[in-house]
Amino acid sequence: MAEKRLVGKVTHYYGKIGVAVIELSDTLRTGDRISIEGGEGAVEQVVESMQIEHKQVSEAAKGQSVGLKVAGKVHEGASVFKLV
Repeated sequence: MAEKRLVGKVTHYYGKIGVAVIELSDTLRTGDRISIEGGEGAVEQVVESMQIEHKQVSEAAKGQSVGLKVAGKVHEGASVFKLV
């Protein structure tokens, strides 16, 4: 099983467009495999694209908030783990 490392928390979720805003506590890059856990379960996916203030980025650092298209419904306060 993959090792999990906490990289952030979901601060907002926009259900109509399927986008979560994640406040990062560690670096996140496109191509990273993540698991968003909290609420009724977990959503596992590869980070395909993320945005900071509506601009596409390939990497975001600790302390930044990113918008991320998610594969399923997630909840505010859910933990985001990088699978390594």
